[in-house]
Amino acid sequence: MAASDQGGNEVFPGLPVPQTEAGRAGLTALIEQPRRSLIGVDFDGTLAPIVADPATARAEVAATAELARLARMGGTVAIITGRPAAEAAEFADLRAAPGVIVLGHYGRERWEDGSLSTPAPPPGLETARAELPGLLAGAGADSGTFVEYKRQAVAVHTRRAAQPEAELELLRAPLARLADRTGLAVEPGRLVIELRPPGSNKGMAIRELAAQRSPAAIMFCGDDLGDLPAFAAVRELRAEGTPGLAVCSGSAEVPELASEADLVVDGPAGVIRLLAGLADAFAAQGGEDGSAPDQGQ
Repeated sequence: MAASDQGGNEVFPGLPVPQTEAGRAGLTALIEQPRRSLIGVDFDGTLAPIVADPATARAEVAATAELARLARMGGTVAIITGRPAAEAAEFADLRAAPGVIVLGHYGRERWEDGSLSTPAPPPGLETARAELPGLLAGAGADSGTFVEYKRQAVAVHTRRAAQPEAELELLRAPLARLADRTGLAVEPGRLVIELRPPGSNKGMAIRELAAQRSPAAIMFCGDDLGDLPAFAAVRELRAEGTPGLAVCSGSAEVPELASEADLVVDGPAGVIRLLAGLADAFAAQGGEDGSAPDQGQ
């Protein structure tokens, strides 16, 4: 089990100490070569608090500010999320954070410097959208259950239901059958089940970005089951010779994620403290001059 972010770091003041030896090595490597770092962060539950209505989620102002600092000093900073890329960029107010990339829909979309690249919606998505109202009615879904329609996916949320966990279990099998019929993949999350294109996940997004940027070290922060592939990618890249640190934005809703992390911090507030400490350490290494990052191999 990884440790929480309580306590200080004697080597790097202001930073927590990862529980694992590999995590400690990853943190050290990030700080030793700031301009060849790759820092990936999830959005909901990591940069932004979880809210009842996903459309009202916003990244904490301090989180965006620290991402901007890191982008000025580091090699690559990316938000990697299941949300549409342009939506995450808007909700994180990335106008104030030039240089931060957004990989949306688990890496299918890319937003960078205001430009969006996105593939056509997957086959079967329109069918799934059309069938969902009848499926929910037939399953006797609670009136608080609601559907979030995305460009590349559709998500069914139970957070507003009278019994959110029971509602999630009620809908799990019918939604799995719908996904199977329409050629979509099932992505479970915090009181949500999403149907999305197969063959894309945050782990693949991390690996593709690492292949493009050849980082000296990697960190990824996440809070939900959809972040497990990214944690696995960090471990795989470590085995291939790139130091890395997997960070859990801790929550009572997804306790199993903590056991897969090198470090557990206290939700978005803990993530902000971690990003701030890392930015301070980067500044101490090379100065916060705002110059373009060195993407050297």
